[in-house]
Amino acid sequence: MRQLQSRNCQRWCLTIMHQAQRTSGLWLKTEMLSPRFCKFRPRILIDVSNIDMTTTVLGFKISMPIMIAPTAMQKMAHPEGEYATARAASSAGTIMTLSSWATSSVEEVASTGPGIRFFQLYVYKDRHVVAQLVRRAERAGFKAIALTVDTPRLGRREADIKNRFTLPPFLTLKNFEGLDLGKMDEANDSGLASYVAGQIDRSLSWKDVKWLQTITKLPILVKGVLTAEDARLAVQSGAAGIIVSNHGARQLDYVPSTIMALEEVVKAAQGRIPVFLDGGVRRGTDVFKALALGASGIFIGRPVVFSLAAEGEAGIRKVLQMLREEFELTMALSGCRSLKEITRNHIVTEWDAPRPVPRL
Repeated sequence: MRQLQSRNCQRWCLTIMHQAQRTSGLWLKTEMLSPRFCKFRPRILIDVSNIDMTTTVLGFKISMPIMIAPTAMQKMAHPEGEYATARAASSAGTIMTLSSWATSSVEEVASTGPGIRFFQLYVYKDRHVVAQLVRRAERAGFKAIALTVDTPRLGRREADIKNRFTLPPFLTLKNFEGLDLGKMDEANDSGLASYVAGQIDRSLSWKDVKWLQTITKLPILVKGVLTAEDARLAVQSGAAGIIVSNHGARQLDYVPSTIMALEEVVKAAQGRIPVFLDGGVRRGTDVFKALALGASGIFIGRPVVFSLAAEGEAGIRKVLQMLREEFELTMALSGCRSLKEITRNHIVTEWDAPRPVPRL
């Protein structure tokens, strides 16, 4: 925080972090960071002079299993907003996911240059709007749709209610400009909650995953899965992948953190489709934990927004590099030279049965 250049940035970051600490289960429980939750079982005397962190996601090769999650309204954090995030992700050789509620459109983000990008989708009541948006993303070169499925209604976000949150007048939800859907009106409580109540389709169901497959050739990731039951349904519905997410712990109180739900979902998927983790990652060690529990990769959200607010594109580049270096070091000290060598045997969790002592 002391390194932030702008007092406005400092104030913004402190406010957001205070709200997160008050309202977010991920911050209150800190399972990802707690030494009680997970301990490493490093292997020794392995040649780790060469570490390969590259991986393939939906057929696209990326430099590391660390990707950028969809976070809305990024120009509230920095004037460059989603432009800066897109450029930083491309520079790092990884994937950026653009939010439906971005303050830059799919076309504007595509204009920043080459890169592998996914598009996060909320399903509106007007399905013509949804179809149009998906096709625009496809034309703009986006490679997958991340369908958010845990938001039929917005969770009770008390800080938003207290602050009567709405977009500043100089910003809009750019993907919906010209459709009378880009403005978020002021309300007595939360402008965002009122917007969601008026626009988002509460009838969304598994049949709509199949409907999306009829309007696009892009692979569909189901984002917001926390249980084995829904993991199996995602596979049956033809999803290309699952993203384990609790929406930053802002939707339903008392849901598990993503890392706690991950292994259940991975086991239910049975390797038929990849499972990713979105949320709670703060260190490279957290990335290792997720992969050891079966994730094919992770997405980060808050670290990107915080670094964007602090230093713009340079800040995001820095946080991606920090996570990369921490993850590489964790791999080396655990005796893993490639991602496929990271196994469940490299960690022990608080719910594991006691391990028998091997006989010599």
